[in-house]
Amino acid sequence: MKIKTALVLCAGYGKRLNPLTLEDPKPLLKINKITLLENCIVLIESLGIKKIIINTFYLKEKIENFINKNKFNVDIELVHDGETILNTGGGILNMINSSNESDFLTLNPDTVWNNNYVKHIQQMEKIYFSNQSKNILLLVKKDLSFDKKLNGDFNLIENKIKKDDKNDFIYTGCQIINKSLFVSHVVNSFSILEVWNKLLKEDMLYGYESLENFYHLTNLKIYKELLKNQ
Repeated sequence: MKIKTALVLCAGYGKRLNPLTLEDPKPLLKINKITLLENCIVLIESLGIKKIIINTFYLKEKIENFINKNKFNVDIELVHDGETILNTGGGILNMINSSNESDFLTLNPDTVWNNNYVKHIQQMEKIYFSNQSKNILLLVKKDLSFDKKLNGDFNLIENKIKKDDKNDFIYTGCQIINKSLFVSHVVNSFSILEVWNKLLKEDMLYGYESLENFYHLTNLKIYKELLKNQ
């Protein structure tokens, strides 16, 4: 991997998984006897990335304790959102500001990642650098989603992301992004959708199709169904 730093988004409230997330943050819920966060870290290690930045806000002490207790073979830095939660865009910018790197792999831990994703992420990275793009998203067709109620976000045509009547691709929670896309932003609460929508208008938002079955903790009902399938 040319990417040297991964960002993991762990600040959210996880309200759709209440009451479980009243006591524990969503990244510390378990699937197959492993927390979602550790699952995410294992994938990053498998990619050969040596630095992880994790943002925290809600129940941040529990995330901190988990990282301190487990001796992972990777350098992990925790970055707190601050006095107010920063949403996806603000959270990513806040983490980027603590690094000297330009390109970052970002992962949402509420997707159940596995090592089959390694080859897809590596291919996604090749497209990202060969096209000199600033942002590429890992997408999956919605018929591969365990949660059949998830709507498609985008369409994908020759590695370019579109929005049209079809939109049968779901964002998996994995992307590569360049810090230059945030030059007009300051650290406050904003969605990463602002960045994506600007690139969509410029026809500069890239995508790569994952062929893996997509397991995502959408809500408490889906989580319970996933546990039954372990």
